[in-house]
Amino acid sequence: MTAPLDIVVLGLSLTSSWGNGHATTFRALLRGMAAEGHRVLFLERDVPWYAPHRDLPDPDFCELQLYDDLQTMLLHHSDRLARADAVIVGSYVPDGVEVIDALHALKPRLLCFYDIDTPVTLDHLDEGEQTYLAARQVGLFDIYFSFSGGAVLEHLEQVRGARRAEALYCSVDADRYKPMDVPERWDLGYLGTYSPDRQPTLEALLLEPARLLPDRRFVVAGPQYPEDIDWPVNVERIDHLPPAHHVEFYNAQRFTLNVTREAMRRMGWSPSVRLFEAGACATPIISDAWRGLGDLLPDGEAIVIAQDTRDVVAALTGLPEAGRRAIGANARSRVMKAHTGRARARELAAILENAGADRLART
Repeated sequence: MTAPLDIVVLGLSLTSSWGNGHATTFRALLRGMAAEGHRVLFLERDVPWYAPHRDLPDPDFCELQLYDDLQTMLLHHSDRLARADAVIVGSYVPDGVEVIDALHALKPRLLCFYDIDTPVTLDHLDEGEQTYLAARQVGLFDIYFSFSGGAVLEHLEQVRGARRAEALYCSVDADRYKPMDVPERWDLGYLGTYSPDRQPTLEALLLEPARLLPDRRFVVAGPQYPEDIDWPVNVERIDHLPPAHHVEFYNAQRFTLNVTREAMRRMGWSPSVRLFEAGACATPIISDAWRGLGDLLPDGEAIVIAQDTRDVVAALTGLPEAGRRAIGANARSRVMKAHTGRARARELAAILENAGADRLART
């Protein structure tokens, strides 16, 4: 175990999982940090769209402070930010460009960025959109932690100017996500907020199979889906599913679907938190294809990679029960070995300690 660290994280949200995947990502990671003996202060902007949907208003694994604006945050927390072993800013933080500049001016021991949306961020920068990160700021960070690994890390360093890019994949809370003995309700389900670039894949890999298999049961859980979507009658809709119900949701499915945003699929090596959550529950996963997925979960052994509707129908109707269960069990084994919150916390702490030692050696 590394020496205890004092870390400040500024993230999109820890208190509310409504319409975002950041909250569950931070929760698993910070629970792991607490289990490893580290101290974390999480600073979250108090915004009206999360205020009515806070499903974790008082976490027991870190300090939490809501703030109204940048000036107020600096007034109350500048000393802590300056003396912390590391300050980590997440993607999509409100007024992120101004926040990053202000933190850089404080000269913290280590200033880091945790991009939970790396391919989307890079697309935004290419389009000149700089709402939470400016292109000029990529090189300000001592470490650029990326939700995406593989070749994306080389791109960040060689093309975007990152001093040091490190993969920090999402993770799962192993104490909460596990197999459960619950009644089977659906043959295939999907959990995710509506996104226009994911919708064609959802249509091909869930809605069309539902139309072709009217005797099977399907479910889509998540907010913000347009009213004009043509939902088949055998597809149940759940508008919002709080994290407390995710485990039972996964366990009630014969298969669960993973759908990747276009930018992440194009760049590869971008596993979502939902992938690890379902895997930890031993729920067999059907996923769209992208580079690096087979390195994490080998096709046919720990996941079913589907290219089109026919592949999904074949899995739902043709895969023997023993084979289905084996895929789920193999996925759980791989996730529990390398993708729990505590495993990820050890990775993060080791990288921060190494970077801190290097910085001291240079001074």
